[in-house]
Amino acid sequence: MSTPLALLGAYVPQYATLIMFLLTMFNLVPRQLIYNIVDAVRSYWKPKSSKITLHIGEKDGMSRNQMFDAAEALLSTRVNCDSKFFRVTKNVKEDHINIKFAKSELIIDSFEGISVTWKYVIVPPKPKERSDGHDGDGGASPEKKYIELKFEKEHKETIINSYLPWILEKSKEIEDQKKEVKLYNLQWQCSSYNTSQKESVNLHHPSTFDTLAMDPKMKKAIIDDLDLFLKRKDFYSKVGKAWKRGYLLYGPPGTGKSSLIAAMANYLKFDIYDIQLNSIGSDSNLKKLMLSTSNRSMIVIEDIDCSKQSHDRKKITPSKDAIANYKRASDQLSLSGLLNFIDGLWSCCGDERIIIFTTNHKEKLDPALLRPGRMDVHIHMSYLTADGFKTLAANYLNIHDHHWRFEEIEELIKGTDQVTPAEVAEELMKSENQEVVLEGLVKFLKLKKSEQDEKLISQERIESSG
Repeated sequence: MSTPLALLGAYVPQYATLIMFLLTMFNLVPRQLIYNIVDAVRSYWKPKSSKITLHIGEKDGMSRNQMFDAAEALLSTRVNCDSKFFRVTKNVKEDHINIKFAKSELIIDSFEGISVTWKYVIVPPKPKERSDGHDGDGGASPEKKYIELKFEKEHKETIINSYLPWILEKSKEIEDQKKEVKLYNLQWQCSSYNTSQKESVNLHHPSTFDTLAMDPKMKKAIIDDLDLFLKRKDFYSKVGKAWKRGYLLYGPPGTGKSSLIAAMANYLKFDIYDIQLNSIGSDSNLKKLMLSTSNRSMIVIEDIDCSKQSHDRKKITPSKDAIANYKRASDQLSLSGLLNFIDGLWSCCGDERIIIFTTNHKEKLDPALLRPGRMDVHIHMSYLTADGFKTLAANYLNIHDHHWRFEEIEELIKGTDQVTPAEVAEELMKSENQEVVLEGLVKFLKLKKSEQDEKLISQERIESSG
């Protein structure tokens, strides 16, 4: 096939020698160099784009790029029925399926009236050349993933200073909504290695603040306190305090202490670490257990009154043998070690922590455990109230309006004064027939009132006879 230069040489004989020389030189020039020259000329004459493209890579060196994960989380909420490409994933520990942004898909979004375009890009592995220049297997470069964000140049400052930080915050909200709250059984493994052990399950406890049978004002106060705690990171840093909050839940058994803990965890999307003090053994073990917990978590010690450390300042009895006494102290968990865990230096090993103690007998606890800064909020879990009964009736019987028996039941609850939510909940589960259940509850409350009256009468007789 004749080239344009060959045809020109046929019509201009006087330049034939020069043209042939140029053709020879052209054939000697490597093809790749010619392509590069052509691309350079094209890019030079190509009209300048008014857009900026940001590449957000999956990794930053060896670490994952937080911005990539945040963008991916946001874009998963922007995938719709018009999208042609999806990625579907599910972790073995997740209960839900994830629909994600996929290769080659374009998503147009907007922020403060600014139009932006997102594109997911995957660069497949490429064979590497051998160092000796010969053909062969030199391995392959790893697959690369990145997300392109394209927008007009004039909006650069808004995108970088406002849109990207907003994406980070929004992704956190999205992940919190999808997060499966976990319950960890944190214990010390007594072996030759003496290591901490974490066993976890997904917390499927259905308790929420809506289902709790407690005073509405108290529920609102707890929610407001939690909300205030979450948004005060800078405040805690400014005043020089660890970003943590301590709650003491106290009251008779069956008044809903465990249900309140589950409701708080479900509301905050915080994992729960359940610690049994009597199984830890020593202060040093407690410190190591603390290091194995994560941020944004709730550390729970139930029935703290059953632990000797909670009400015995002088744990070690005097001994003539000082060495033996010191060794015994170092091998055991002390009240000072527990206090250091709550508000000492070791309490600062994590951020955004909730520490919760529960007890049936607040009066048995050492006052050092109860002061503000350790247990900031004391919540009395009382016996069932009329409002609490209404909540239980709505949850168990789906009765939202005043039933004709409600007035009688509420009067009996007020008169009995020592009925727990757990006892009433058990009565409400005995039948699917609302009338049968309410009638049985009335009988139960009357019996409780009768027993309570008899107990008061016998106490008065004992006091009068004494």
